[in-house]
Amino acid sequence: MNKLLPVVPRFATEAEEADWWFDNRHKIAKEFAAAIKEGRVGHGTVAKRGNTPTTTIRLDPADIERAKLAAEKRGIKYQTYLKMLIHTALNQEPLIAAGPGLGRARSSAKR
Repeated sequence: MNKLLPVVPRFATEAEEADWWFDNRHKIAKEFAAAIKEGRVGHGTVAKRGNTPTTTIRLDPADIERAKLAAEKRGIKYQTYLKMLIHTALNQEPLIAAGPGLGRARSSAKR
């Protein structure tokens, strides 16, 4: 990978993050253009590799509408917003020692 991109730091606020991305926009655009030229950019490449399993859940239509409105205010897709909510909620839950396999996919379990 090209070394033009700076390391993305952790941000204390959204404003700090927005400033960082704005300040580094030219470096990022240059790296992106190089990646396109070299064929290193694809649509949905991470999902296609299976690194992110797909999960289907049924939600109340009113909850979906609320998520869409909240996501629109943040400038993101509502699925991304829901993923962020789930991630935040799970991080607030205490870890419970449930034996081997905690935190690992149980794809080999019999159904």
